[in-house]
Amino acid sequence: MESDKDKFETKLQESISNPKNMGEMKDADAIGTVGNADCGDMVRMFLKFDEENGQKVINKASFQSFGCQTAIAVASMATEILKGKTIEEAKNLSADEMTTEIGSLPPMKIHCGQMVEGALKSALDSDLKQNADQNINDQSTLTKSLVQNAPSSGKIKIVPISDHTKKES
Repeated sequence: MESDKDKFETKLQESISNPKNMGEMKDADAIGTVGNADCGDMVRMFLKFDEENGQKVINKASFQSFGCQTAIAVASMATEILKGKTIEEAKNLSADEMTTEIGSLPPMKIHCGQMVEGALKSALDSDLKQNADQNINDQSTLTKSLVQNAPSSGKIKIVPISDHTKKES
């Protein structure tokens, strides 16, 4: 009989073997980045919105991850769950809700779900639509962001979106 740990590992490996929506989204309306200084992991979430019945609805989500397989799996699942959600619905999603496909995260991996949740909330708070005249096609890559904005202390750092959208001189 397969233990809960074995079931988790099997589902995790399935998610890692075929992550969905991984990669930078050049035309994103919103971007959020969160890093964990303790383990060096970082997740960046990209969102694209449509207008439906007077509300912004997420029609596309993608992510970049510099970190462990669990963070990649959770971010991949989150991008699928987000499609069709309003901003308010997405803001109310918890890390636990984003991991339902693989089950409860073990205690040492809970921070992975929290990073994905933080990146999502950071992206939702940074909605770039209001800055339509700003060209965001030259967004920093996750690697540049990690180097330029490496957290100096603390567990999770939300990196302000403005740091990632400034054109280099």
